[in-house]
Amino acid sequence: MSTQITFPDGFLWGGATAANQLEGAYDQGGKGLSVQDVMPRGIVGPRTAEPTPDNLKLVGIDHYHRYAEDIALFAEMGFKTYRFSIAWSRIFPLGDEEAPNEEGLAFYDRLLDELEKHGIEPLVTISHYETPLHLAETYDGWTDRRMIGFYERYARTLFERFGSRVTYWLTFNEINSLLHAPFMSGGINTPKDELDEQTLYQAMHHELVASARATRIAREVAPNAQIGCMVLSMPVYPLSPSPADALAVMDFDHSNLVYGDVHTRGAYPGYFLRTLREKGIELEITDQDREDLAHTVDFVSFSYYMSVAATADPAKKVSGEGNIMGGVPNPTLEASEWGWQIDPVGLRIVLNQFWDRWQKPLFIVENGLGAKDQLVEVDGVKTVVDDYRIAYLNDHLVQVGEAVLDGVDVLGYTTWGCIDLVSASTAQLSKRYGFIYVDRNDDGSGTLERFKKKSFDWYTEVIRTNGASLKA
Repeated sequence: MSTQITFPDGFLWGGATAANQLEGAYDQGGKGLSVQDVMPRGIVGPRTAEPTPDNLKLVGIDHYHRYAEDIALFAEMGFKTYRFSIAWSRIFPLGDEEAPNEEGLAFYDRLLDELEKHGIEPLVTISHYETPLHLAETYDGWTDRRMIGFYERYARTLFERFGSRVTYWLTFNEINSLLHAPFMSGGINTPKDELDEQTLYQAMHHELVASARATRIAREVAPNAQIGCMVLSMPVYPLSPSPADALAVMDFDHSNLVYGDVHTRGAYPGYFLRTLREKGIELEITDQDREDLAHTVDFVSFSYYMSVAATADPAKKVSGEGNIMGGVPNPTLEASEWGWQIDPVGLRIVLNQFWDRWQKPLFIVENGLGAKDQLVEVDGVKTVVDDYRIAYLNDHLVQVGEAVLDGVDVLGYTTWGCIDLVSASTAQLSKRYGFIYVDRNDDGSGTLERFKKKSFDWYTEVIRTNGASLKA
């Protein structure tokens, strides 16, 4: 191990959120419904016919009305960047209209005003698990090729309106989660158990084409923009040294890496074409699609929460709790309260793997520990003594520093849920990630008041010292 962890000058420290998990105001400002407004249990429960009062996302943490206060707290920590998503159904309430909703655009203008006031660089996700519900119910989401045009119009609207104010853009959040969570990730309304692989892979293709088209449009409309893809990273280790397990790792990796391969290389790799052939799937790919896919990204961003293991032995294929992408639990690692295995070294491994593979700058745009926090009083001040979160983030950031020393080009790091918000996977508020505690409970009660946790001051110091305060 090195003695001194160093981060590059200009490293973009910050935090990340998603509109559907914190904004609330689900029916204000001309916003239409999104798939999230009918997902009161996240991905673990069925959707509802319409929004129901038990869906915490309808209010979130009321960021829609409190964004100035929240951004001031981010600025107090010294954030260099803030990753947020634009709610598609705020801009196009149904998703298939010709003209955008001006009130929605104006809200994000105000949010950008606040970031500019504090000198915080925006990092914008165009589509973060919040497909307009009308598109899901009318077109079955991304299974329909017409979605490419709807997304194209939406992306162009954003680039034309905000292109001079936003440098960093992400096309789709965790695009490789589509096969695993089709309704949340792809607005596919058909129940998962009724979907065939042909339909899912075609939806994947439509999203990849739309992403590449947005990249092309950004270069025309906002030439200074940097466009990135965003994937869910999942390093995988063989459960045993057997070559069969090593091959299982390769197959697992391929199923996950294909999205980044297309985004960075501009075409489907041979191993994926083999998968399609062996599954008897023939994708509808037009000449225009191939031309579009050639528009590759400027950088690759990703989330990192856990690693998994893989095995060829059917008797040992036990799925890990909380592992959205499948995989087998690693017996050498501890897990969070939600069964997510904690593996800081995996972050260094994945940074090296992505850099070696794609040779594009990397941006860690989600990483963090979901935990049940206890609000207590220390010297008369309400706070959370979250040493467990500090330890988790410290250990992961040390590994980022190691990857930088390895020669990996890392643009920045935004912790997930820098302020407490509603969990995407379980739709709970008790699964907290933030440096800022929000007084709201799983039953919807609470004042929505904000309190700084112990980790707030810790992260402030990490940013102030550009990582020098981290403990190797």
